[in-house]
Amino acid sequence: MGDHRTVVAGVDGATTSSATVGLAVAEAVRRSARLRIVHVWPGRYRGRFRIADAHRGVAEGRRLLALAARHAAGLDPTLVIETELRAGVAAEALADSSRDAGLLVIGHRDGQLSRSDWGSTARGLAQACACPLLVHRGRTGMRGPIVVGVSGRDTEPALGYAFVQAALAGADLVAVRAWHRSPSRRDERPFPVGGDAGERRAVTESLAAALVVWSCRLPQVTVEPLVVPEVEVPYTLARASRRGRLLVAGTGGRGELTELIRGPAGQPGSHDRLCPVLLVPPQWPVELAAAPGLGTLPARSPAM
Repeated sequence: MGDHRTVVAGVDGATTSSATVGLAVAEAVRRSARLRIVHVWPGRYRGRFRIADAHRGVAEGRRLLALAARHAAGLDPTLVIETELRAGVAAEALADSSRDAGLLVIGHRDGQLSRSDWGSTARGLAQACACPLLVHRGRTGMRGPIVVGVSGRDTEPALGYAFVQAALAGADLVAVRAWHRSPSRRDERPFPVGGDAGERRAVTESLAAALVVWSCRLPQVTVEPLVVPEVEVPYTLARASRRGRLLVAGTGGRGELTELIRGPAGQPGSHDRLCPVLLVPPQWPVELAAAPGLGTLPARSPAM
């Protein structure tokens, strides 16, 4: 699964890189982990973004890493900091780095805040990252709740991971589950709220059953279940991105929630006001090292 005592920060020289490093430093300190700052330059890449002057690319990459390391050391002088310069395609190189890490921190695309998608690097890592992926989207330090999107799969590491984050942060947790209309009624307009009470009740009970396991393990976390019709999920996630402190979702499966989070989350140009997103890969073990006696929790919650 990799070394959970390493936090990797991917930097690209964008104006938001210092904020991304700051977020990675905070995570490394909270986890008592080392910080590895990685910059990827396309020196060996044969596509149209290949750097013609390889020596200049290496020198610029080393300078960028030195600046990032200096910034990180200024935030916490006791932190163990490593730097690594890699060549190739950014998403592929960072995905390789994630195999030896407990967390990968990157930034949202820079200079194109009018674009509502994440950009190719973040989009690729959302599917290929081997460890949890934390995407900085312009805003941190809010005091709102942590919001987790629950897909209803049997194995739900994102839910346990969100409980852990809420316990560590002393934050409330909101668990959002989409209520899908039955296949026979998918084409009906408007959404058939009144006619599918039984289906909604079944989804609500399923969400409650998933929450009770983690509530018993982490009773200090106040959790609010929220079941919304599927047509309201994009709006709900957009509001959570502006009012919450962290948005958590799992990868794998059909990836519906991940696609919604990566896609248009509101008005164009709003990415400088959104909270970070944490994407958890399937089968990732849930840990709470800061809580004595709790140890490592399995990705699959056992029946109570």
